[in-house]
Amino acid sequence: MRKRERENPCSLCGHYHKYEEGEVCGICGHRMPDPSDVPAPQVHVSAFPSEILPEFLFLGSYDNASRSELLKTQGISRVLNTVPMCQNLYRNSFTYHGLSDEKVLQFDDAIKFLDQCEKDKARVLVHCMSGKSRSPAVVIAYLMKRKGWRLAESHQWVKQRRPTTDISPEFYQQLEAFEQAVFGSREGMMSAMSINDPPTFSFGFPKVNSDQAQVPVFNSAPASSIFSSPAPSIPPQGFTFGAASPKPTTGDDISMDGS
Repeated sequence: MRKRERENPCSLCGHYHKYEEGEVCGICGHRMPDPSDVPAPQVHVSAFPSEILPEFLFLGSYDNASRSELLKTQGISRVLNTVPMCQNLYRNSFTYHGLSDEKVLQFDDAIKFLDQCEKDKARVLVHCMSGKSRSPAVVIAYLMKRKGWRLAESHQWVKQRRPTTDISPEFYQQLEAFEQAVFGSREGMMSAMSINDPPTFSFGFPKVNSDQAQVPVFNSAPASSIFSSPAPSIPPQGFTFGAASPKPTTGDDISMDGS
């Protein structure tokens, strides 16, 4: 290679090859992209895990879990590993808890560990390989159990904070079964109610027996007022409005003859 070529390395990879002429670098394989190549859409994945619940619950991938310094920057001290095959890299720096089943997600075991983290006010990362299916399913189960949110609401909450979430049908069926287990008693109460019974709004007051309830009558006579006097039992007799009272008739009076 001539000296002039050695003085002009590739500005992208730093090695000496004729990039503008399409020559492939013999060291790293760098080359000018072919115009016929159509780039596949890429989703930007942050090096930081997603914060699901403020200052407590974080969701991420194995790549996020492998960046110890970034986790420490976010104050994360505990890690829930949902993949049995994944290694826990920093046992001296973080407290780890792993799920042992590969196919069935152990929601109760995971929630127990997360409850302890919340009790200790420790920030925890829940992760799987890609942070798309297994670990989001565990987080959704926790939200249903501890927040009282239904499956659709919990899924939407996680999806908004980690858009790459894509739960597999297998794990989604497990979430549906877990939802039934969490909210089954509430649904049983609703199904026990007769659909023909109208809804009642007692607002905490005791329910009145329908047999004893009195129906208000709106056409009845109004109650007596304190200003009204009762009718006399004996009607007045010989009363003439506007005239003087008649004189009593005695024996001394002489009846006058009309003649």
